[in-house]
Amino acid sequence: MSLTEQSILDSLRQYADPNTGKDYVTSRAVKNLRLHGADVSFDIELGYPAASQIDTIRQAVIACAKSVPGVGNVSANVFTRIVAHAVQQGVKLLPGVKNIIAVASGKGGVGKSTTSANLALALAAEGATVGILDADIYGPSQPQMLGIGDSQPESRDGKTMEPLEAHGLQVMSIGFLVDVETPMVWRGPMATQALNQLLKETNWRDLDYLVIDMPPGTGDIQLTLSQSVPVTGAVIVTTPQDIALLDARKGLKMFEKVGVPILGIVENMSIHICSQCGHEEHIFGSGGGATMGEDYGVPFLGALPLDIQIRREADGGTPTVAADPDGRVAQVYKEIARKVAIAVAERQKDMSHKFPSIVVQNT
Repeated sequence: MSLTEQSILDSLRQYADPNTGKDYVTSRAVKNLRLHGADVSFDIELGYPAASQIDTIRQAVIACAKSVPGVGNVSANVFTRIVAHAVQQGVKLLPGVKNIIAVASGKGGVGKSTTSANLALALAAEGATVGILDADIYGPSQPQMLGIGDSQPESRDGKTMEPLEAHGLQVMSIGFLVDVETPMVWRGPMATQALNQLLKETNWRDLDYLVIDMPPGTGDIQLTLSQSVPVTGAVIVTTPQDIALLDARKGLKMFEKVGVPILGIVENMSIHICSQCGHEEHIFGSGGGATMGEDYGVPFLGALPLDIQIRREADGGTPTVAADPDGRVAQVYKEIARKVAIAVAERQKDMSHKFPSIVVQNT
């Protein structure tokens, strides 16, 4: 029996991506398939960061190809290629940023900033280039959370700012520009303008993802942001508590109205485990985030415990994914980040760069 490209493709169909559940042939991830006599070579292009899983995937697809009768040596190159995806109609992409993920909640105190920081760190840990923008003008927390509260950004040209760096992330926040004890007594338009400047006058350097830690609520700032910022998708953070879920639903509906897809829901403080006796208790109720996801047809990304260690590490300037990357809670954050990256990868790609600019001139 002669060896053919089709027989190799048929063998690769038998292996499903461990994260998407789809085979690489159907998802068109197989590239540059070549036969050199009995030897086979091909590439597998992943649309999401997966540094910790590339070797496992490579070994699996090589084994699939070797199962075909007559195959000799097999060479497989598995790599990640993250591209820009479509955003709201009429909104242009941001220079130096491929995808923007807004992390939002209907109300404060549900762990949105902690989730934002750990989500960004988890994406970076898998090999992506990631930035985080602290969009909470009135209560910026990322400078302390990332351990760079005493730093200030530099400007090389007097017009734009260089992002600060922490734990491998590019970071920008109003907290770098004002005194930590100075309240921001600004009306909505002033705060919105400041936020737009932070976003658009920062020299983001070739980011695969920019995570925006949104201010809580659904007011003027949030609405302006969701209408003018090129958001690829939003993540909604809530607790299982009914009161928190009421506000989270409002946040979800706001994004739907302005055409921003919801990537999923994260439930914080889902269960408390006593550090002394190990007793588990659902202090804020149970299943609220999952139920909300079912009600709106939105993915439930995962649940995080009410854990004193998460609080200690965030307050100490080294969030959980950086402080204990192999720990149980860090693994939950990484699973959530992987689901978010896959949801982004499955969005329609941005094709605006392929269309020529049309300029009308008087002649």
